[in-house]
Amino acid sequence: MNKMRYLIRKAGALLMMLCIVLTMAGCQTTTLDGGTGKNRSVVSEEMETAQAEENSVTKQLSEVSAVISSVAGDEDMMDVDSVGDSAEEDLSKYDEKKTTETVNGAQEGTGTDLVTYSNGKGSQDQYQTEPVPEGEPNPVEPEDVTVDKSKKGTCTLLIECGTVLNNMDKVTDGKEKVIPEDGVIYAKKKVTFYEGESVFDVLLRETKNNRIQMEYSFTPMYNSNYIKGINNLYEFDCGDLSGWQYIVNGWSPNYGCSRYIVKEGDAIEWRYTCDMGRDL
Repeated sequence: MNKMRYLIRKAGALLMMLCIVLTMAGCQTTTLDGGTGKNRSVVSEEMETAQAEENSVTKQLSEVSAVISSVAGDEDMMDVDSVGDSAEEDLSKYDEKKTTETVNGAQEGTGTDLVTYSNGKGSQDQYQTEPVPEGEPNPVEPEDVTVDKSKKGTCTLLIECGTVLNNMDKVTDGKEKVIPEDGVIYAKKKVTFYEGESVFDVLLRETKNNRIQMEYSFTPMYNSNYIKGINNLYEFDCGDLSGWQYIVNGWSPNYGCSRYIVKEGDAIEWRYTCDMGRDL
């Protein structure tokens, strides 16, 4: 590719030289025809010199053009080979991890399983979810799960916005009053959940039971509910990068809270970030 660029630049320079030579030749013709008094023999010699230079430049252009064609052909073949190698890469040579766990009837092959590879390669699912890190639970679609209220479990829940306390200068006017002094909206507490419930289900029930304002909306693109605000603290209330983020057992899932099925002993946290999660 570098050689091709060099040759193209050289061809451009030669074309410029050719234009200059042709211009000079045109000037000599004008002088001869205009009768400025210059000796015709001198003018003739100058024109011959210009013609020789033109021939030289034209020859070099021809040579460069031939080389460019040759290099272009080589590079085209190289690109085809490269694409072929990439297209034929066999991901099966990597260790494969597929979730086959059944969650209340959500069997493998129903859209609840996602393949990931040990080298980090993989593809997004239909809801634009990147491959889940090895060892973390894969998303489960809400429509594939049946909540069984005869089977209870316990987990912990925490809702806090401590990061806002360090960014009060960015808070939307009037929102200072909804921010607790210690940043804790719902202190960490053990709560009950039913088998098959999601992180969203637990948050919805506990905020209702404790009369904590919470607003959400369903996003079809991600097949999950999105939490807009809790305790009247909304996304963007503390800067362009602020909003609510959930964490389970120390990990911030890369999919919506409606797709995370709660398990016994899970530690669920809803934290407000002022910097896209980098401050949590």
